[in-house]
Amino acid sequence: MVPKITGKRGRKIVVGMSGGVDSSMALLLLIKQGWRPVGVSLKYPVWKDPANCLRENVCCSEESFRIARDVCDKLGVPYFVYDVSRKFKKAVIDYFLGRLRLGKTPNPCVMCNRFLKFKELFRWGSRHGIEYVATGHYARVRRNPGLRKYELLKARDTEKDQTYSLSFLDQSQLARLVLPLGHLRKREVYRMAEKAGFEIFLKQKQSQDFCFVSGKAMNAFLAKEIGLKPGDMLNDEGKIIGRHRGLHFYTIGQRKGLGLSGGPYFVREHEMGRNTLEITKDEKRLFQKEIVLKPCHFPSAAPQKALRVQAKIRYRQQGAPAVLILKSKNKALLSFDKPQRAVTPGQFAVCYRRNVCVAAGEIQGIYRS
Repeated sequence: MVPKITGKRGRKIVVGMSGGVDSSMALLLLIKQGWRPVGVSLKYPVWKDPANCLRENVCCSEESFRIARDVCDKLGVPYFVYDVSRKFKKAVIDYFLGRLRLGKTPNPCVMCNRFLKFKELFRWGSRHGIEYVATGHYARVRRNPGLRKYELLKARDTEKDQTYSLSFLDQSQLARLVLPLGHLRKREVYRMAEKAGFEIFLKQKQSQDFCFVSGKAMNAFLAKEIGLKPGDMLNDEGKIIGRHRGLHFYTIGQRKGLGLSGGPYFVREHEMGRNTLEITKDEKRLFQKEIVLKPCHFPSAAPQKALRVQAKIRYRQQGAPAVLILKSKNKALLSFDKPQRAVTPGQFAVCYRRNVCVAAGEIQGIYRS
């Protein structure tokens, strides 16, 4: 089934092209719906070091540009590459390193969507007289006439839903954003690609690395960009049981790579003031019930009272029942019905009411009354 979007026939629209099946099929759907698409790929940098096996950013390699250009040529669509490497370094890589220096665990994809990808696609469109932007993300946008606001909704394919990473988009962006795949399942998108003669996408594999550095090179990246800052590992009794390389090499809940015998051990907390890594054998100590979110973002409208939500503290997690309480304009308390494992400062909690994304916030830490 091809979702219908009426009222925009004949208008130009910028389509963010990654060279993958999703953005390519989004382009095809837009043509069928009567839009006049213009394909745009954003060029990002990569960490250039012998330790990094990635010679190009995985989101924008020369191969992905070639595929995106071929798709656009086949469909008769103009295609452009827009270099935002310098802005990417500031918005994504500098953010990533900055959060790690504070003992937090960053989420570069959320920040990329918030401060770079969509801003730059809209900026490119504005420079060329184009109001609308589309991508191949699995999510939906609708206008709520009662609120007179645009809402971000989960995709029909809940296994592929990407609202978590889009949760910081604002009203000006949602009002001009088109997400053609939101009503489709991934298998339907693959069938569409095969039917349209794009068999190349049936063989593609998606990278699991950060886009600018490979997983195998991450420790080398951190050692070079932040350095080694060794300190003590302490158990639940405060006894020194080992040494760490630097707090930025470890994340809450981590089990592997600690170099400790007699485990399993888990990372429980970073103590920045003393540069100590708190370690526990008791996995129950990883669970927390109440957390502080700051800054907070509300895609549609801030709640005026305590709100029952389904919330998740990481991308692949299922939503868990919780109450969201706004403490100030930019700060909220999220109280889960049941304690959650490995609450990680620097990551993001995203809240939903049914299928609507109602709030997102950076996890600052555990709530202490």
